[in-house]
Amino acid sequence: MKATALANSNIALVKYWGKRDERLILPNNSSISMTLDKLHTTTTIEFSDRYKEDSLKIDGRKVVDGEEFGRAVHQLNLVRKMSQSHLHARVESENNFPKAAGLASSASGFAALTLAATKALGLHLDKKELSVLARQGSGSACRSIYGGFAEWQMGTRPDGSDSYAKQIAPKEHWPELCMVVTVVTQEEKKIKSRPGMSQTVANSPLYKAWLETVEGDLEKVRAGILEKNFQLLGATAEVNALKMHATMHTATPHIIYWEPRTITLMKEVMRMREEGLEGYFTIDGGPQVKILCLEKDAKKIMKRAREVKGVQETMLCQAGEETKIIEKGLF
Repeated sequence: MKATALANSNIALVKYWGKRDERLILPNNSSISMTLDKLHTTTTIEFSDRYKEDSLKIDGRKVVDGEEFGRAVHQLNLVRKMSQSHLHARVESENNFPKAAGLASSASGFAALTLAATKALGLHLDKKELSVLARQGSGSACRSIYGGFAEWQMGTRPDGSDSYAKQIAPKEHWPELCMVVTVVTQEEKKIKSRPGMSQTVANSPLYKAWLETVEGDLEKVRAGILEKNFQLLGATAEVNALKMHATMHTATPHIIYWEPRTITLMKEVMRMREEGLEGYFTIDGGPQVKILCLEKDAKKIMKRAREVKGVQETMLCQAGEETKIIEKGLF
């Protein structure tokens, strides 16, 4: 009754920000993402009658209470209910990138936890069922179930049964598309995404405009991916990210995830474009800048990003694989 899963993080090209149902994690808008090959979470779960309570360890650190522990136990409870099990679990998880820092660690974390837990308890769910289940741990986790490019359909049903991700294209579809991921700080963000979303939805005067324009962004990004139209994809993703952050900046109190280095990088990407080096930035709910580019320009763009003062790390990513079971466990 033990399994290990590996899940890749995903970065949204059309963002999800705000929920119509907090408990079931049902979004106010659909979103599209690219699963990344270099950023992943490995999670081992064992259910046994030897365990008198659930235990959780993340990146070598025991987590015994708080929101992080509560969310993991909630997800285990959903799987236990499906399998009619009352066994407690030992959970160990490791990320190969900073968590809670705007690099979608909760997406890969809950995708890995969901698959490992269902396999350990003998459930054999298809991708749609896994996506619905993973969504209830972390919304963006429903997209990490898939490799390549995925769209999380917001759905309309109150029970969330039609709110799950579907693959738009596999990772092999566009091997020339790259994403340079930059890390400007390793620190966890002070305002997590969940309260940040709630605050924005509650009082940002720009939130209505965000919802009114997101459908057009979805159409353009979907077409950009399928037609391999880099300019359409990149330009739309960049403006979409700026619109999302504008809603946060105008919330009360303000939510500003950007660091000075974030803005420096954004301007550097714009400067590169003026010089004929085509790249487009996107930023999730955090300070880290990701730069979409084509393989032919990737090394030059990565070099320029590295030279920006204060950039701690850069990673060159392409489209990654779906969440999968692996043999080598963490214990």
